[in-house]
Amino acid sequence: MNNNEYHICSRCILDTENAPDIYFDEDGVCNYCHDYDKKVAVQGYKPGESEKKLQAIVDKMKKDGRSKEYDCVLGISGGVDSAYMAYYATKVLHLRILAVHVDAGWNSDTAVENIKKMCSALKMDLHTVVVDWPTMKELQRAFMFSGLKNLDQPQDMAFIAAVYHYAIQSKIKYILNGDNLATEGILPPNMTGGMTDWTFIKDVYKKHGRGKISLKKYPHLNWLETINNYKNIFGNFQRVTLLNYIPYSKKEAIETLKREFDWNYYGGKHYESRFTKFFQGYYQPQKFHFDKRRAHLSSLVVGGEMTRDEALKAIEDTSEYPAEQMLEDKEYILKKLDISDEEWDEIMKAPSKDFSDYRSRKSTPVFLKQIYNKVHRA
Repeated sequence: MNNNEYHICSRCILDTENAPDIYFDEDGVCNYCHDYDKKVAVQGYKPGESEKKLQAIVDKMKKDGRSKEYDCVLGISGGVDSAYMAYYATKVLHLRILAVHVDAGWNSDTAVENIKKMCSALKMDLHTVVVDWPTMKELQRAFMFSGLKNLDQPQDMAFIAAVYHYAIQSKIKYILNGDNLATEGILPPNMTGGMTDWTFIKDVYKKHGRGKISLKKYPHLNWLETINNYKNIFGNFQRVTLLNYIPYSKKEAIETLKREFDWNYYGGKHYESRFTKFFQGYYQPQKFHFDKRRAHLSSLVVGGEMTRDEALKAIEDTSEYPAEQMLEDKEYILKKLDISDEEWDEIMKAPSKDFSDYRSRKSTPVFLKQIYNKVHRA
């Protein structure tokens, strides 16, 4: 294959423009599809077997939670995955959930209403963590000047860290985690890298921030907490990827949520955040000719949620984010982040950069990095 030629997977719709490290077999199927098949074989839903495994976990959660007010914590955003997980865990599994919502300053009105409706209907207690806005503003402003494709690392880190810290401090042993193969089975690293890398986030701010904040008020994970968050090396809590234990369908989930809670869909994946919607729907396509929807739609294709032809049609559909709304969001976000029109032009014309252009965990002292790698890959 000529590396300068455009190629698209024959099974999903991921292509050479959106996944730089993509390659194809003799049938034109990409490496991400093959990786998905391997993940499904190990982590995917298996009728009968998955239900038994989930029930064993639920029984343990209820046993460990007998003397406590809650069986588990669930980070809720107002989006499809976390909303359906809240519904299923409460109504089907009968777990006592504490919902934790992290407000980073970008909630859409639709997401806020969805959370209120669900917590009220499910009689689910809600704890809201409000991230210090001046801190979040300066971090996200710095990322806007970074030249990176993914601008969501400050939000992602805050979401993950706040839920983790609240669970640890409250001594609630289980966190229901919305990661799932059905909607996220295909996700190239260039679309997500750095979301829990504190060294990386600090370096972006050092290089592009205005020096107005100390970052002390920003919820984050240090390197040891990051390992524990994924590998539970201290044995003090467990992440449960609930949606991988059930036959999860995004389409059916939306229908259920609408029927049960008058829940409203907000558009694309992660569009419950106004900032995320803007940078994925406007910034990435305009600056990098890059469309993250290809990964999201490809996940639905390989999972059998939609056909490849339906995904190709969906990627051409602009009705999800009309031009008028894009411009309205652009004006709102630039004003909120204190970015002038002239600075925005500079941002859009500046050279692109990637994760490797900044310090990261790779800069960690060798002996600590060896510990991290050994545990993280176990």
